[in-house]
Amino acid sequence: MEEVQPLIERIVEVIRTCYDPEIPVNICELGLIYDIHISEGNDLSVKMTLTSPNCPVAETLPAEVEQKLENIPELNSVKVEVTFDPPWEREMMSEEAKMELGMW
Repeated sequence: MEEVQPLIERIVEVIRTCYDPEIPVNICELGLIYDIHISEGNDLSVKMTLTSPNCPVAETLPAEVEQKLENIPELNSVKVEVTFDPPWEREMMSEEAKMELGMW
């Protein structure tokens, strides 16, 4: 698992470049990433959610995440799955995101 840690850190770094266009905070800090899994063959699966099922970027944001992750050469394949279980809530945001958005 230790040899996978730098790759996971790189994956998270790439995901942090993705933003919900309506909220000026990256999707990691928003709490939209539920799970990151790398198989032994370096196949990546990411489980994420959106702020609502009617989110205007429902089609484009997961595709953007997948496209950016596909640029990591160590990964053989990338699959981004969107789920609404559990539904996203504001409490899922990091303390940093809440401060950024003035939600204290």
